[in-house]
Amino acid sequence: MSTKPLTGLKVLEFSHTIMGPCAGLILADLGADVIKVEPAPDGDHTRRLPGFGAGFFAGFNRNKRSIAINLKHPEGRATVHRLVKDTDILIENYAPGTMERLGCGYVDLEAVNPRLIYLALKGFLAGPYEHRPALDEVVQFQAGLAYMTGPAGRPLRAGASVNDITGAIFGVTAALAAIRERDVTGRGQRISSALFESAAFFMVTHMAGAVASGHPPKPMPERRHAWAIYDVFNTSDDQIFIGVTSDKQWTRFTEEFGLLDLGENPDLATNVMRASHRSWLIPAVQQALASLSKAAIAARCERASVSWAPVGKPTDLFDDPHLRSHGGLIDVAIRTPEGATEMTGLPAMPVEFGAERERPGLTRQPPRLGEHTSEILAAAGFDRAEIERLLADQVLGASP
Repeated sequence: MSTKPLTGLKVLEFSHTIMGPCAGLILADLGADVIKVEPAPDGDHTRRLPGFGAGFFAGFNRNKRSIAINLKHPEGRATVHRLVKDTDILIENYAPGTMERLGCGYVDLEAVNPRLIYLALKGFLAGPYEHRPALDEVVQFQAGLAYMTGPAGRPLRAGASVNDITGAIFGVTAALAAIRERDVTGRGQRISSALFESAAFFMVTHMAGAVASGHPPKPMPERRHAWAIYDVFNTSDDQIFIGVTSDKQWTRFTEEFGLLDLGENPDLATNVMRASHRSWLIPAVQQALASLSKAAIAARCERASVSWAPVGKPTDLFDDPHLRSHGGLIDVAIRTPEGATEMTGLPAMPVEFGAERERPGLTRQPPRLGEHTSEILAAAGFDRAEIERLLADQVLGASP
């Protein structure tokens, strides 16, 4: 089985920040030829973001080629139209109306290539909000995700751009479905995914739970727990999360940790009963664990087949033995603050293929701005003189 099942698909990606680049990354990792169309002369602005955004470009732009085009120039738009003629999927996540103003909206490009799948990644799908700009953090607050994440009265964004990434995944799912439909009809279509609707999708269990339980959902730090033992506990040297999610696990847990008085207590016979006694059960378990080291508790949880986890940090993943064991980290070139290039293991796409359980890997490092401008245009039928003229007229951009 190939880890590059999308080999042969051509994708044009007009994107920035995370949602668009992530959609392109998924397709590129799976073998599509993803051409990142960057605005000339400056390129994707996430190449230069500081702070929280410093890793955006390196994190989401491997396995792509880059071409730089000035879409505000008539010849830049004409260049895109020529590239679109044999393109399978176009991705864009610019603000509403931007691609249309640049003459590269779906109506413009469908006339050039009726087989084109045009994936528009936006803040909102069709409805009263669809013309609003949006950000991941904006929709986290709007859809209730921030409310559910922080303590009561202190809404808090999630610790990652979850809606950008989920929106990208839903968008790619729709694009591949549209490719399958094109196999039948011979025609492409405009499809879309959005931040707000992705955030709303995360709320499905809370919405359904409000009806099923008869109570409005409380923020996660103050929620009514579904499982009695599902918490972070202090150890003698650190913290550890433990989740006991079945009655059989409860029996093994109490036996492994010598908590026979709890295991034999008839008031704690079922998870529902245990959950009603959390007010004193959790402190009792905490007291029993406090003198043990994290490593000792982890070993006992392993023997009891009970779920556990360290309270990790993102940088811990660089050395995670599981990720490092079977292609879970891909060496990506990242520019450091000192200007050096450092090969850094970043997570591979979380899928595997075939009996060998192979993971999609690296074929290209994140590209320099316009690194592949000339080769992309030459393959599209532009002659050398035409390319050189467009470069000289600053319709195109290319790195040295």
